[in-house]
Amino acid sequence: MFEDTENRATEKPERHAWSSLHAVVYVAIVLLLIGNVYLLSTTSRLATGVSRVQENLDTQIASVNSQLATKLDESRQHAISLAQDARDSALAAAERARVEARRSAAKVSAKLAQQQEQVAGELNDLKQTASNTDSRITEVSTDVSHVKADVASTQAELHETGSDLKRTKGDMGVMSGLIATNSKELAELRELGERNYFEFDIKKGKGAKKIGDISLAVRKVDPKRNRFTLMVLADDKTVEKKDKTINEPVQFYMAGSRQPYEIVVNQVKKDQLIGYLATPKVKLARR
Repeated sequence: MFEDTENRATEKPERHAWSSLHAVVYVAIVLLLIGNVYLLSTTSRLATGVSRVQENLDTQIASVNSQLATKLDESRQHAISLAQDARDSALAAAERARVEARRSAAKVSAKLAQQQEQVAGELNDLKQTASNTDSRITEVSTDVSHVKADVASTQAELHETGSDLKRTKGDMGVMSGLIATNSKELAELRELGERNYFEFDIKKGKGAKKIGDISLAVRKVDPKRNRFTLMVLADDKTVEKKDKTINEPVQFYMAGSRQPYEIVVNQVKKDQLIGYLATPKVKLARR
């Protein structure tokens, strides 16, 4: 009996322990079920929220795409309009350029026609002038022929009347031109026109005197012997012509002259020389 009591005492705690365990398991199961229900509910709500968000996103994306398409279409239309305006402007500019080119061409044509008419008139004037000039040249040629004949005749007469004119070698050993010993013969030389002649009358002690393009100064005279000494100033040089005689060509060369200059003294007086300077008509460089 005592053992039964002990067994019953032992069974009661065990039953109590199992009852507590069952209660805990039951509670756990209940809690698990509640948690699952909550999770299912939350998951459903989340799915619904995600669906709504996706729908909103799709709506917004569709709206943005629609706006972009509208903007793109507007930009395309604007670009087409700009291109059309640019083409119209280019066509208008090209038309203005063609009109201006036609106007310019018309002006140029008119100006060319005017110039051609003017040139034609000038050519006619030139032809008339040339015709008149030919007539005048013919007349002048006739006059020149007459003048040449007169000159030839005059020179022949001068050679006949000037038989006293002579040539001689100058103090440089060069054959001189014709020499005049007096004013009459000098006038004959001028008529021949072979050279330029400058008469002079210079005195001793008066300094250099300009004769033609040179200067002369008397340094010494000897009337008894008809001799003299001259200082010739030419080409920035001074040359002494010493102890010369009357009617002797005193010669010297100037720059740019092939022929010599010639000084001829016709009279030697007391402190005075009278004569002339003969220079070439044309100056040519000496070789």
